[in-house]
Amino acid sequence: MKAAWYESQGAPSEVLQVGERPTPEPGPGEVRIAVRASGVNPGDVKKRTDQFGTGMPFPLVIPHSDGAGVIDQVGAGVDEARIGERAWCFGAQSYRPFGTAAEYVVVPAYQAVRLPDGVSFEQGSCLGIPGITAHRAVHVAGPVEDQVVLVQGGAGAVGQCAIGLARLAGATVVSTVRASADSDTAMAAGAQHVVVTKGLAPDQVVQEIQSYAPDGVDHIVEVAFHANIDIDEQLLKQGGSMSAYATSTPAPTIPFWPLVFKNVSLHFLGSDDFPVEAKISAAQALNTALEGEWPGYEIGALVPLDEIAEAHEMVEERKVSGRVVVTVGT
Repeated sequence: MKAAWYESQGAPSEVLQVGERPTPEPGPGEVRIAVRASGVNPGDVKKRTDQFGTGMPFPLVIPHSDGAGVIDQVGAGVDEARIGERAWCFGAQSYRPFGTAAEYVVVPAYQAVRLPDGVSFEQGSCLGIPGITAHRAVHVAGPVEDQVVLVQGGAGAVGQCAIGLARLAGATVVSTVRASADSDTAMAAGAQHVVVTKGLAPDQVVQEIQSYAPDGVDHIVEVAFHANIDIDEQLLKQGGSMSAYATSTPAPTIPFWPLVFKNVSLHFLGSDDFPVEAKISAAQALNTALEGEWPGYEIGALVPLDEIAEAHEMVEERKVSGRVVVTVGT
């Protein structure tokens, strides 16, 4: 099969190769997907550049955890009726060497999810990491129905999905975005209120959000823990909660006593290690959202597999607005 891979970590143009690799066969409990689209996530880029400092997990890595295509083979114990099913997958390169940047990928059957009718392979390839992270971020502390949920960074991939899933769950959603140009993205995802933070001092950000949530915020989905924790503390209600999935500072400081006196619960989220039941629940909710009013993601660029290094550069250097997808197969 045709595939992209790297055997050392570094710049995309230096380490990514494209060529022929053995076609995988599904084992017991697994399915094989003929890949049509492979989503590029920031996490894929970080693994390739060793930003987490863990080194090469395997001697050879076919990148990308998320993808979509058609199930063409199943292993022992998997219903053969799934052959021919359009599917999106997640976690293909989580604790496994061979991801979706290839003509075929093998994953455990539960990680291959039916792709709703009318949803493109390109859209399906964008769902896994950001969508499952978003669902966990919204629901990890409990039900959010009739609550006020603040989504920090609502124009990002996780943020957009968190907005849609929180609305689906019956929450009132306030979102922050960096710039005015991002407001439409957050609103399209379902946010009732959007605060543009560019040019605002922290106390002004707090005041703007409080104008929409005068009694405080029940739950916060946080993309920039290091930068926003002081703001978040001021906004949270007594007994409120926050889920954080990213930070630019590895060892951020926190306002410990104010959080303690409010009895705030903090949840730190790493998508590879969510409970299986949480991942399955998230996948079901994402399909429900796509079949409902959630518009899904803007696709910013479609890049053929032969040019995967360019796709990684687009994500790494934030060259395009919207998601970057590598196209595979026909």
